[in-house]
Amino acid sequence: MKNFDIPIIYRSPLISAIKARRRQEDKMKKDLTPTLLDLGGCQLYLARHFGFCYGVENAIEISFRTIGENPGRRIFLLSEMIHNPQVNADLRDRGVQFLQGTSGKQQIPFESLLPDDIVIIPAFGTTLEIEERLRSRGIHTETYNTTCPFVEKVWNRSAQIAGNAYTIVVHGKPGHEETRATFSHAAALTPTVIVRDMAEARVLAEYITGARPADTFYEVFKDQYSPGFDVRRDLVRIGVVNQTTMLASDTQAIADFLRQTMTEAYGGSDSTDRHFADTRDTLCYATLDNQSSVRAMLLAEADLAIVVGGYNSSNTSHLVELCSEKLPTYFIQSEENIVSPLEIVHYDFHEKKERNTRDWLPHYRDQQVRILLTSGASCPDALVESVITRLARYFRSEDLIPALIAGFAG
Repeated sequence: MKNFDIPIIYRSPLISAIKARRRQEDKMKKDLTPTLLDLGGCQLYLARHFGFCYGVENAIEISFRTIGENPGRRIFLLSEMIHNPQVNADLRDRGVQFLQGTSGKQQIPFESLLPDDIVIIPAFGTTLEIEERLRSRGIHTETYNTTCPFVEKVWNRSAQIAGNAYTIVVHGKPGHEETRATFSHAAALTPTVIVRDMAEARVLAEYITGARPADTFYEVFKDQYSPGFDVRRDLVRIGVVNQTTMLASDTQAIADFLRQTMTEAYGGSDSTDRHFADTRDTLCYATLDNQSSVRAMLLAEADLAIVVGGYNSSNTSHLVELCSEKLPTYFIQSEENIVSPLEIVHYDFHEKKERNTRDWLPHYRDQQVRILLTSGASCPDALVESVITRLARYFRSEDLIPALIAGFAG
């Protein structure tokens, strides 16, 4: 795996030592048990895999290198580099301007761009339409394109099955930058439709089987299908790809369900391959590793879980979702959200708002507390260490941190 040149402010001596030790002891990444950090009054279980993935580190390296190599030039990001407020704030502090918000709303007009300006394409990628608009302004994005290689893998797989006359079904959040980009690339080649979850996949299946009137499709899937989509013609042969940050198990369940739908609709398993393309290889390894690590971490007896990451981070919200199924879970952006042992400010991803919870840290004064900890793929390790340090302070065990670093590094 390539080593990226990431600003030291995002690194963590403790997390680096832990990850290096786990890689050394488990080169094949088969051991998903969490790492136990004994903080005296707190036992902290750290997920096996978490934090910056390949695509995020690649994007950060390109962005900061671009800033360093182009003094005096105007540098723009198409939208947020990644879904992490600290990283995006650091880029703004270095003079980078954002052309759009995460929803695609324009913040700086494309018409103001000059041929000498630099526009960085974020890790999510972008649509073909936006690429063309930038080219029309004389902007060449190839050198500054940080699209994640695993997102591009989805695009390439979409192109492959489109070439065999399959319609693309994208499992993703319709408003997410990556899904908008994947939809654009797929729709340029073949009819394409987005399903956000299993509920919408079941509705799509009813159009495949004819259980729903075809003319109602266009309202039910409004803004989620490509121009000229024909329900009767374009749902005869399909393949499923995904927004890479979705729950891998959900994507697989949707694909399995739609495969079975095609089998039932077209007369048995012998004809399935003619009507359904196998696309399991579009699942992102980092997303899968992080989610599998959370499931393994949840096997440990614990009082609560903390998940660190940007509130608008899709992959992080899915880790929160997994943890919330078993125990109280607090979704925070940094250690600053942990106000005290009696108060925490955290994000409710169902209600889409912050909450203030009292007495969140159970029996911390009189018996050992067990906490599960992980972070999203766009969260710097330094933030995770800051959370660990703040928790250690509450248990008067900050002096154990240097010993832990030495122990894992030794």
